Amino acid sequence: QVQLVESGGGLVQPGGSLTLSCAASGSLSGVDTMAWYRHPPGKERELVASIQSSLPGRRAPTIYADSVTGRFTISIDDANDAVNLQMNSLKVEDTAVYYCNAVLRSPRLENYWGQGTQVTVSS
Repeated sequence: QVQLVESGGGLVQPGGSLTLSCAASGSLSGVDTMAWYRHPPGKERELVASIQSSLPGRRAPTIYADSVTGRFTISIDDANDAVNLQMNSLKVEDTAVYYCNAVLRSPRLENYWGQGTQVTVSS
């Protein structure tokens, strides 16, 4: 079992920055991919960014949604078993509930989600 707890959400002005953190606990040896999704009000849930596990000393491959490329950065903090999402140049349309996701592929495919954290971009 894997438990995910998000933190760092809140209210920020357009153009501002915010960093989300997802603390993972449990059986993490089989984690293949960590990701951030978001669900804007009145819109469908969408992938924001993902990062794949990598061998020690190698950079982990990442994927970003076109709408956040160049503004958001996903990273893994191995020492603290956490995945972070640094969000810069925030826009009103970034307002959403952000969810942390973990995919395990060994020994069996499993999918875990956090409870979500609200990010509101407004002046």
